[in-house]
Amino acid sequence: QVQLTESGGGLVQAGGSLRLSCAASGRTLSNYATGWFRQAPGKERECVAAISATGGATYYADSVKGRFTISGDNAKNEMYLQMNNLEPADTAVYYCAVRNSQLVGVYTWAYDYWGQGTQVTVSS
Repeated sequence: QVQLTESGGGLVQAGGSLRLSCAASGRTLSNYATGWFRQAPGKERECVAAISATGGATYYADSVKGRFTISGDNAKNEMYLQMNNLEPADTAVYYCAVRNSQLVGVYTWAYDYWGQGTQVTVSS
């Protein structure tokens, strides 16, 4: 059974930083593509960052390019989303997800396992 558990969310002022973590059990993250999604109230869930199993390919939404970085720690079987220069528009519930594939995916339907989500709130 695959379980993903996010942590690191919270309240931060605009311009601040947060690092989200996602701990996995039941699956070795480095063997599969992974991604971070977010969902704001009244909006659809969107991919903000994704990475292939090898790390050779990445995707970032235009709205976060240059500010967010996706990474992982194979030894800990964890993945991370470093978020810098946060803006109020980044306020959302953030989810980590894993595919049954090694290739980068940017759509929610492409992912097979999801965490429970962690709230990020950016105040102006």
